[in-house]
Amino acid sequence: MVILSQKRGQVWVETVIYTLIGIALIGLVLAILTPKIKEFRDRSVIEQTIDSLNVFDSKVVDVLDAPGNKRKVTFGLERGTIFVDSLNNTIRYVLDESNVRYSEPGVSLDIGRINVTTQELTESYRISLYMSYKYNITFNGKDSNSEQFTPVSIPYEFFIENKGMINNNVWIDVTEGS
Repeated sequence: MVILSQKRGQVWVETVIYTLIGIALIGLVLAILTPKIKEFRDRSVIEQTIDSLNVFDSKVVDVLDAPGNKRKVTFGLERGTIFVDSLNNTIRYVLDESNVRYSEPGVSLDIGRINVTTQELTESYRISLYMSYKYNITFNGKDSNSEQFTPVSIPYEFFIENKGMINNNVWIDVTEGS
């Protein structure tokens, strides 16, 4: 009887050991794959934002044809922040705490009309994308502010309008749709 009892106990010990080994392997795989998944996700967000900024820029170019031209552009924003900077005539996107080093830190990289800068933080990166214009960019008709847009589940709607020449400079007004 004693021998049968020991074998039954050995089966339970083996079951517990195999379960612990399986859990350890799953934990190891997750520890290795999670940073790669986050890196892939951040790279995807940056590339989608570059595409969206290119569409935004094409709408700005479209309205330059004549004063009064107006175009609508939708802009989905999953992560990061968009700035319409009227003071510097720029459209800027900033992704803080990125897991991907998109470009060489501190070195400015041009992708078409978009300038990409990566800044190294303590344990992550700050990715900045911006487009600078030689036209006067305003937001809601005001030339003295910087408007900030944060992530939302519904895409933003922007209207881009050519207000004409003012002081020998083309004025492009950006307004948020509703």
